[in-house]
Amino acid sequence: MNKYSSLFSQLLSLFPRLEFERLVKQTGTEYAAKGFSSWGHYVAMLFCQQGQAHSMRKICNALASCFGKLRHLGISRGSKRSILTYANEHRSWELFEKVFYWLLARCQGEFVGKRKFRFKNKLQSFDATVIELCASLFDWAKFRRTKGAVKLHFLLDHEGYLPQYAHITEGKVHEVNVLKMLRFSPGAIVVFDWGLVDYQLFGDWTEEGVYFVTRLKENASYRVIKRFAVPEYRNIRKDEIVRLTGFSARKACPHLLRRVDVLDMEKGEVIVLLTNHLGFGATTISATYKDRWQIEIFFKILKQNLRIKMFVGTSANALKIQIWTALIAILLLKYLKVRSRFNWSLSNLVALLRLNLFTYRDLWEWIDRPTEPPPLVQEAEQLALSFF
Repeated sequence: MNKYSSLFSQLLSLFPRLEFERLVKQTGTEYAAKGFSSWGHYVAMLFCQQGQAHSMRKICNALASCFGKLRHLGISRGSKRSILTYANEHRSWELFEKVFYWLLARCQGEFVGKRKFRFKNKLQSFDATVIELCASLFDWAKFRRTKGAVKLHFLLDHEGYLPQYAHITEGKVHEVNVLKMLRFSPGAIVVFDWGLVDYQLFGDWTEEGVYFVTRLKENASYRVIKRFAVPEYRNIRKDEIVRLTGFSARKACPHLLRRVDVLDMEKGEVIVLLTNHLGFGATTISATYKDRWQIEIFFKILKQNLRIKMFVGTSANALKIQIWTALIAILLLKYLKVRSRFNWSLSNLVALLRLNLFTYRDLWEWIDRPTEPPPLVQEAEQLALSFF
């Protein structure tokens, strides 16, 4: 007799069922609902991500074909396509958002101390990625005249490269509007590209003790206050203390700032950085901005390995549910990767896990030795009674 349930069932058990039911009551997703539970909805949408299902029909048929294996997932039978479609349109996506943040809090404990830089400041990157949609099907997702889109605004924590914050808007919403909504603790360092430059925000952050690293706009006006010697044999070309002189910029941000010119060896061009951190060395400032590329890598992994470019529903609620389940799936994958002794890449982990979702084997044993056969379990011998 097999001692373990399927890998998919063990993956679901990483989120306690009692905690899930508490979140269901908190969000009221099962108010006046009959038959189909929120847990069944969660299982189906997570299977959409982990099993790479392309449509509602494939989700329902794949789960229905599992026969008795569904009992280990906490559901008695697979859902019908019409029921799952209705749930995606009417059950709030906020439940999936809360599941994501609960799992995030659990995962953060496994990544404590896994940082690239020696300084103790919290390093975070902010950016957004555009997910293009068909304007005729997603008519609510305003972007351009002939195109629809949504934006996934994202804050990445560089301690373990975990998603710290996510926000989904229509494609026409600018990233800087979302960045202004965020609050950072004093001493935190926020890295972003030059498309998000806002001098009023820079002034407010400097007064609050929050640091930023970004690129200086080409048309920015400033006056050099002090020049520092640049380190030898490095790619630093200039290191200066400046003050903004533009009319609106000077009024919004009257503080002293740091301007660092960095030579990109690969492209042969100079990148001009702007920061309000006056204590770090120029090479450290350059390295923090270079590490911002990790958020672009995260977007690439998300789009290539999970289902956020093809959607199984066209309503805003269904789309947000699918994106939040993709973020939940990436958290689970990162949690498995950090717990494993095997040298996984996320793409290989996604592929092999998809092929073994309903394999009956210990998850932690499989994650450490995926290519080895499971150990043989010897059945206990039936002792014979001797009669005299």
